[in-house]
Amino acid sequence: MSSLPYAPLLADGALQFAFEKATTEGKITIGTLVIVSLFSWTVIFTKSWQLWRARREGKRFFESYRGTRDPLELARKNEDYDGAPAYELYVAGADELDYHLKNNAVEIKGTKRVSSASFDSVKIALERTASQQALSLEKGMIVLSTAVAGGPFIGLLGTVWGVMETFSGIAKANSASLTAMAPGVAGALIATVVGLFVAIPAMFAYNFMVTSIRAITQELDNFATEFATAIEHNYVDNRPLSEEISQANNALADRIVESNTALGDRLVDALKR
Repeated sequence: MSSLPYAPLLADGALQFAFEKATTEGKITIGTLVIVSLFSWTVIFTKSWQLWRARREGKRFFESYRGTRDPLELARKNEDYDGAPAYELYVAGADELDYHLKNNAVEIKGTKRVSSASFDSVKIALERTASQQALSLEKGMIVLSTAVAGGPFIGLLGTVWGVMETFSGIAKANSASLTAMAPGVAGALIATVVGLFVAIPAMFAYNFMVTSIRAITQELDNFATEFATAIEHNYVDNRPLSEEISQANNALADRIVESNTALGDRLVDALKR
């Protein structure tokens, strides 16, 4: 195989030769690109795992949630869908609603409801959690965008610097032959090659992940609206103001009657004595 005409063009031999002929500055540039590549691939693997779990657990959660009629049913079952952003949003909203049902409930015909002010607190909790989950999904993406944008330029810097060193050496040696130029140019070009090796995988991964994150974030916003609507229909006091005033007046009248009755009983007891 070594006698074939294209054998010297094989990647391993060419890259090894170019790296050996690279200048110190070029090797520093290549080392920098290798570090960027390590960070990039770390993000690619961890983010791929995170998005895969978010998709899988999110699908399970939505199937379970939409199979219930009470928006708090899953919370009472203590089912776990770890890794699903929508589930984290659901837990935050359910916890906030449960707090207000226990501490600020409104009794309507023996059923506990929450006021509009309490419901506003639930909606704020949903919005805050949705933002936190979106930031969690986007965490680390700056590394990929930096690799995509900066990798080729860092490589180009190494190449230009190497070519400059090559031509400077040729000028000092007064020798402009191809044999004298080729090693230096090859050593300079490897920096650009490595820069492209860093940028190309990061570019494909970045585009795919951004699309996936955008879809999950949109799904999360839609679920926040859906969950808030379900809570409003099942647990929020939506009576007209006139009905609330009438109920409050009736409750006050009942208390007055009870107080007067108790006071009358005390007076009768006092007179009997």
